[in-house]
Parts: sequence; C-alpha cells; structure tokens
Amino acid sequence: MKAVYISEPGGPEMLEIRDVPAPVPGHGEVLIDVVAAGVNRADVHQRKGFYPPPPGVSEVPGLEVSGRIAGFGTGVTKPFSIGDKVVALLAGGGYAQQVAVRSEQVVRIPDGVDLVTAAALPEVAATVYSNLIMTAQLQAGETVLVHGATGGIGTMAIQFAKAIGATVAATAGTDEKVGTAKAFLGADIAINYAQENFAESLRAQNGGKGADVILDVVGAKYLQQNVDALADYGRLIVIGLQGGAKGELDLGQLLRKRAAVVATALRPRPVEEKGVIMTAVRDAVWPLIADGRIHPLVDKTFPLDEVRAAHEYFDSGEHVGKILLVI
Repeated sequence: MKAVYISEPGGPEMLEIRDVPAPVPGHGEVLIDVVAAGVNRADVHQRKGFYPPPPGVSEVPGLEVSGRIAGFGTGVTKPFSIGDKVVALLAGGGYAQQVAVRSEQVVRIPDGVDLVTAAALPEVAATVYSNLIMTAQLQAGETVLVHGATGGIGTMAIQFAKAIGATVAATAGTDEKVGTAKAFLGADIAINYAQENFAESLRAQNGGKGADVILDVVGAKYLQQNVDALADYGRLIVIGLQGGAKGELDLGQLLRKRAAVVATALRPRPVEEKGVIMTAVRDAVWPLIADGRIHPLVDKTFPLDEVRAAHEYFDSGEHVGKILLVI
C-alpha cells in the first residue's frame, strides 16, 4: 500500500510517499480501507521533528481517518461488519491507504455526512468534547473563550458550545476571520487578537464578565492574558503550544479567582480513555451534526500524492476549517 513518511524533520518537501506492506490487524483491532485523512497541527509538528509518535506507534503521520471496515483481528467485540462506514481516532498512521486500529477508537459516521467529509470529525470532536465537557464541565449559560476560531478545533468548538447553550467568544488574527467566526460559525463575540487585548475586549463585550472556560491552543504567549480573561472559578484548558511552552504565571491572581489551569493531550492517552471519549462523541456530538446544529467544515481536499501541497496550504494559515487528504 501507499503511505506517507517523513524523510527527515523539516518542511513539506520532507514528506514522501512510499510503498509499504499493508498493516495486519492485531488483537482487538479492525482494518480500515482509508477514504480520507485529516491534516492536523500535530502532523505538522511531527513533520518538523517536535512531536514524535508514542512508542510502538506507526511513523506515518495522521491522527484521524474515515473509511470502510476491511477486516478484523481477534477479539473484536464491537458489532462492526465488513464495509461499515466509520471514522477512527488514531495515534498515528492515517496518511495511508489502510490502517489498523483498536476497535474502541472506531465509530460509525454520523447520519447525513458523506464519507470524505467525515474525516474532518474524529480528532476535533474528540478534542473539543473531552476538554469542554469531560475536563472543563462547561455548562449552558457559561461563557467560553475559544482561541484559533477558524481552525479545525476552533470551528468545532464554537459550534458545539453554541449548541449546548453557552455564550461563545472567539479570537482570530484577521478581520475576515473574525467576521467568519460571528456570521458563519455563530460566535457571540469575536475579537481580532492582532488589534486588541482579548481579555479587555471580552469583558467590554460581555457585560464586564470574563470567561468561565478558555480553550487555548497557544500556550505560553497567552498565559497571562488568559488568566486575566478568566472569570471567578474559571477553567483555563491548554491544549496546544503554538506560542511556546514556558511562561510566567501569577499564582496570586489565580488564587484570588479560585481558578484552575489544566493542560491535556489526546494523542498519548491510553486506548481505554480514547474509547470512552469516542463513545461519548458518538452519543453527544453526532446527534448535533445529524440535526444540523453542527456543520463539519472542510476548506480543501488534496489527493494523497499531493500531501506536500496540503501541508504547504496548512502552513500558510489561510484555511478556514479542515484540510483533508483523499486516498
């Protein structure tokens, strides 16, 4: 089969397609004929040499796929059949024609979504649900601040939070993306972080109230502003380090607000946790997609043999929503 490998850390030119043996599903695994794979920032970090796969995981990048069940290993108890249309949350291996993955991390695609578009869902839906609900316990009526409004996670987080009744504020780096966050995605408040202090702007537009929950992909660069932006008893959830890993934290301010800072990662979690998350996503998020309250947002698709072009486009920062590789 064909799969994408990283010849050495660097730019998109380091991605190459190789012919390699097809995977053989092990105990508890299903084999999937991949139809499409999502391109995520984690793949870019892996390409640059900053985010190696966990021990024992394929060197092939790709953390989410859609496709059809093609085979089974021993001990698979989930009621799948050959040909079922599914999505899978992966620790790696998605940029390939086939992938073997534990059945706990696989669910059928939502009603009303085509099989290519479905590849835009598992990583972002699992990230958003596990962090906003399972970790931050976001409630209807609370205010959530989403950074990176028009990225894959941002577009899902805004729509999901609106669907459960939260007030949604979002940040983006251009006026065009700010407009998209409000007019297309449904954010109540949208802030151009390049022109405004987002903590001050949030309070000015939210009746003086800060954010009960912040979903942050930036990290150190935003740490102090994020703490400034928190409401009393607020929860800052850090899921990315685009702005660095080391920052200074005013613990006194955190104490006065009785607030919390939590950092999470999805990729290294054990299979059992990923299975719980994917089951919750199927039960809680898929119905919101089926009834139209959440729309999967795909910016562009690229054939697998144009993987370098897909990464170049991702690196440009011009995309709104997801970029997919179609196998």
